[in-house]
Amino acid sequence: MELQFDLPAGVRTVLDRLTEGGFAGYIVGGAVRDRLAGLVPHDYDVCTSALPQQVERLFADCPVIETGIRHGTVTVLAAGEPVEVTTFRTEGAYSDGRRPDCVAFVTDVRDDLARRDFTINAMAWSPAEGLCDPFGGKDDLKRRILRCVGDADARLQEDALRILRALRFAAQRGLAMEPQTAAALHRNRARLEQVSAERIAAELLQLLCGAHAGAVLMEYADIIAQILPEIRPMIGFEQHNPHHKYTVWEHSVRAVEAIRPDPLLRLVMLLHDAGKPDTYFMDEAGVGHFYGHAVRSQELAQQAAQRLRLSHHMEQQLLYLVRHHDTPLGWTARHVRRKLAVHGEETYRALLAIKKADGIGQGTAPQDLTALLRTEQLLEEVLEADSCLSRRDLAVDGHDLLAWGAKGRAVGYYLSVLLARVLDDPSCNTPAALRAIYDALCAQEDCVELTVNGMSWGSCVREVEKLLSRVPGVTRTEITLDSGRVIVYGQNISFEQLREQLMAAGYEVVL
Repeated sequence: MELQFDLPAGVRTVLDRLTEGGFAGYIVGGAVRDRLAGLVPHDYDVCTSALPQQVERLFADCPVIETGIRHGTVTVLAAGEPVEVTTFRTEGAYSDGRRPDCVAFVTDVRDDLARRDFTINAMAWSPAEGLCDPFGGKDDLKRRILRCVGDADARLQEDALRILRALRFAAQRGLAMEPQTAAALHRNRARLEQVSAERIAAELLQLLCGAHAGAVLMEYADIIAQILPEIRPMIGFEQHNPHHKYTVWEHSVRAVEAIRPDPLLRLVMLLHDAGKPDTYFMDEAGVGHFYGHAVRSQELAQQAAQRLRLSHHMEQQLLYLVRHHDTPLGWTARHVRRKLAVHGEETYRALLAIKKADGIGQGTAPQDLTALLRTEQLLEEVLEADSCLSRRDLAVDGHDLLAWGAKGRAVGYYLSVLLARVLDDPSCNTPAALRAIYDALCAQEDCVELTVNGMSWGSCVREVEKLLSRVPGVTRTEITLDSGRVIVYGQNISFEQLREQLMAAGYEVVL
């Protein structure tokens, strides 16, 4: 069946006028590839034998923007639609590994197609001549093969970004690499140092969201390590732990596959265990442990985020989620309310998805997923009950506490303690009950309550107990790991000293 296009009006207008003017005009590249794959093209690029100045004369009655005239490209506003029109060209040397030093205009579309990256992108189509496919792109697309046009090393050395583009195409479309192309990708990976961080980040995030990302990450781990050296120690690192069936790298890749294709969440899963090799030790029974790996993973994720020049907002989200990927989210409604108050609903849901993917990636403990489904059910119940989850939701505010006699910074402390009590028992959220709690606190100043974020296992609890014991006046502590609730007992205890001691050790005092 002959290839046909339902062209937008602007594209059709441009092709018709080029033909009427005596010039060749083709749809080229991605639009042809997508149409052959049965997809609806969203972008159309036109190439032509007409020189840029000739295109401008042909469309003298339309707005024409010289978007890249040095390389033969102008944008024509035809039928109210912008259409990029580029003159057939060949290219000179790529001294910077990204852009040609010069171009030469030619009259044959085949010469233009010969400079392109992959055969599936080196096809053109015109209404008059139909498909032009000098390098077998249609057959490669049908066989789901990705192949460089001509010499693979030459194509990748011209533009190193093509290395990541190849991986992205494979991840998105499930394409297999032609052997010579695959070998050239590995061989030329160091050239990625010539590519800007922004372009690398854009390709990487699209790759991670591909339906076939896992296979690509496993097959081309050396290329990923070229742009993210933080993952190199993970590759082949055995965990020697009954909770983990796979190496750190394979576990992380499986976790990437197990979470929805959101760029942030998939990057979190790629890096959430990056700190494991640096924190690994084996006990006397031959079992591997990774205490503190979340903190180290956060440090490595920050290095990666800054190298990729991610936006500040995305970087902060990435670091928070990596840091807390291992912290409990609660197994009772009381604990879930506490954690919701700490993280907020959006972040809590993200952490829940992360924990599910992490569990699937372990390959050993399906019962953990059952517990997480119960936590998810509790989350919905808590939200449906419209629970008090922040100081704004309390039945009293700072003005009430001032009227009751609280002063200065103590107002914020008492509001936090009142919130903590309401999170444990929502029925306390009445003015009378909160006043009774406040009065009891004032009469018993040897008890300070706070919520600490960042505890994820028993050793953290022991460390927090040890840190708090150094504060003058502290005699004992009670810690609930699941919710992060900490009650400190003693004489004349300073809340600020407690807070400073914990934060200096990397913990977050959030309530």
